[in-house]
Amino acid sequence: MNESFLDRLRNGDLLLGTILTLPSPETAELLSQSGFDWLFVDMEHTSLGVKDVQRILQAVGKEFPCLVRIPILDKAWIKKVLDSGPAGIIVPHVNTSEDAEKILRWSKYPPEGTRSVGISRAQGYGLSLKDYMNKANETIAVVPQVEHIEAVDNLESFVKIPGLSVLFVGPYDLSGSVGKLGDVKDPEVQGLIQKVQAICSKAGIATGIFGVDAEAVKPYFDLGYSLIAVGTDTSYLSKSVQETLRTLRKQ
Repeated sequence: MNESFLDRLRNGDLLLGTILTLPSPETAELLSQSGFDWLFVDMEHTSLGVKDVQRILQAVGKEFPCLVRIPILDKAWIKKVLDSGPAGIIVPHVNTSEDAEKILRWSKYPPEGTRSVGISRAQGYGLSLKDYMNKANETIAVVPQVEHIEAVDNLESFVKIPGLSVLFVGPYDLSGSVGKLGDVKDPEVQGLIQKVQAICSKAGIATGIFGVDAEAVKPYFDLGYSLIAVGTDTSYLSKSVQETLRTLRKQ
């Protein structure tokens, strides 16, 4: 599963997912069966802990890919989350090539990196340890998040890093970094989003981005973004409730 997902990322296949914020294995299981290609499991802006993440991964099963966004750029968080067995990690606020290199190094076993050996869910609790370690460096997606003007300014050095396969844009924080918080449609913000895609495309690196709904993400298809997260679990729930109530109260 992991290798196929990373191959699809590298090939630029359109992969549609959504952000999971609730500590609910049942919600994750439902969304994984609803037609999405992947799930973005968010630890940065939610109360999700490592145990919640592992329960979510167990609920969706090994054949369904989840990328887990860790809370901060930190070696210990990378190690803990990878040992829970996701298809990969998303790391927020990566602004320099040095940070990106750290992430890749901490995510890979020697000799390519410095990831330490644990025996947890990812390794089949020891039953598949050797097989996992033999494949992990080539199959796990490591996704730095570009969400600040500093990162965009440093992007030319980012894309030269060996082993970097994909970058994910955070449009809302990116808009805030240029003094236009939340206005992702602003021409300057859109220009930065286009710049990221152009530089990455030239370097053969896939790009991802988030949008609040279908209309928000459609323009990114034409730009060449392929790893798309649209909406959140809570937004789908609230919008469905609101639409139902609007319909009923018109009667």
